[in-house]
Amino acid sequence: MDALLAAFGHVFEFHTLGVILLASALGMVMGAIPGLTAVMGTALLVPFTFFMEPVPAIASIVALTAMAIFAGDIPAALVRIPGTPASAAYADEAYKLTQQGQPWRGLGMCMGASAIGGIFGTIVLIFAAPALAHFATRFSSPEYFWLGIMGLTCAAFLASGSPLRGMLALLVGLFLSCVGIDIATGITRFSFGSTELMGGVDFVPALVGFFAIPELIRLVTVKETKKAVVPPYGSPFRDLLRDLWQWRVQVVRGNIVGVLIGALPGAGADIAAWISYAVSRKFSRTPEKFGTGHIEGLAEAGASNNSALAGAWVPTIVFGIPGDSITAIVIGVLILKGMEPGPAIFVTSPDLIYAIFIIFILANILMVPLGWAVIRIARHILAVPRGVIAAFILVACIIGSYAINNALFDVGMMLAMGALGWFMEENDIPVAPAILGLVLGKMVEFNFIQTLMKGQGDPLTLVSRPIAAVLALAVALIWIGTAWSAWGRRRAHAA
Repeated sequence: MDALLAAFGHVFEFHTLGVILLASALGMVMGAIPGLTAVMGTALLVPFTFFMEPVPAIASIVALTAMAIFAGDIPAALVRIPGTPASAAYADEAYKLTQQGQPWRGLGMCMGASAIGGIFGTIVLIFAAPALAHFATRFSSPEYFWLGIMGLTCAAFLASGSPLRGMLALLVGLFLSCVGIDIATGITRFSFGSTELMGGVDFVPALVGFFAIPELIRLVTVKETKKAVVPPYGSPFRDLLRDLWQWRVQVVRGNIVGVLIGALPGAGADIAAWISYAVSRKFSRTPEKFGTGHIEGLAEAGASNNSALAGAWVPTIVFGIPGDSITAIVIGVLILKGMEPGPAIFVTSPDLIYAIFIIFILANILMVPLGWAVIRIARHILAVPRGVIAAFILVACIIGSYAINNALFDVGMMLAMGALGWFMEENDIPVAPAILGLVLGKMVEFNFIQTLMKGQGDPLTLVSRPIAAVLALAVALIWIGTAWSAWGRRRAHAA
């Protein structure tokens, strides 16, 4: 009880509350600008944490990341450019709602589902951290390989139109993930003599290019038939409670999937969102509505990415294993403050652990009023002339791509990926599977090679462990079920 009271005292100090508010505002800005991700924002905060006490330092990171993940939904909904990778899975869905004149309904659901997901993840973090962390530490390379393969199977659900086109896009993404130094042999692949490509294709410039440049090309080439106007402001709260109740099962399922994926080291909010969106479509009674501006997918994926943030802290604080890139930075901050993450921290610094729980809840509650304010301000982007929007978006994309490594090469990579994305969309090849292949390709390859090396080349090593065998069976059932459904639809169409 003394530790809990001390934690409340730490959090509700004027200095700590001021840090939370400033970090929240910064997170909203970072998330709303394409390319300026939550990870980048966290990295930028690290020098400032040197001058803070442990609780304000951790509070700034928690508040910034929670806001940035939600704020990434705003440009995704208004101009089809995800502000953060976690918003990429349902950017098309949210943008379709804007085209239908309902941007506030989609953003309201993203805001509500994100806040609920963050609070749910925090509750799980409080009550089930040891059990979930123990489960996550049982994962080795075979399990991560099958988890990656399961993520790649989402391409079959996310791809619109022909499954063959979806598979082609997935192969493009997997090819891009192979660029750079081979992790097994050290040989450089597909670099074409470029030293910059030896490090591979950076994900953020590729993401910005794939989503932003095709939209910019459409903005400047498609003739505007009528002057854009600011639609009458519709409160994001108007339909929120009704939609949350209608899709309550999806929100709860997204919360659970997000926490489980987040607790697996290296997974993160973006993978959780992809998987949850695919699961939502798979189990939906109306899967044909997905991709047309359907709230169901937004509810599940929006809840999943924020609950994954809290889930990623489970292995971080219990065993010192980072759940994602953000918590990897957190571990460094804690060590700099003289606190080693792991089981001992529950004994040596219980007030810090309780403070983290309180900050998570406070940040997700604060997301609602701050989110409402940002949504209300951001709506005016719809009334800006297309040329002005295109110019600002291009500048933001260039800045975001350049800021990753302070390299002009990344700007060129962003433009090249944009040209590829435009070509794919013009030929009805979906972009989402390519992004998924780029994200998971290196993870799948690394764990595949590591597993075979452990088993001295025996492929049965991939299914030699119980959890790996269960995941492999799940992947097989998903593909068999998908093929069976496609065959059934073809027979019904032929009849």
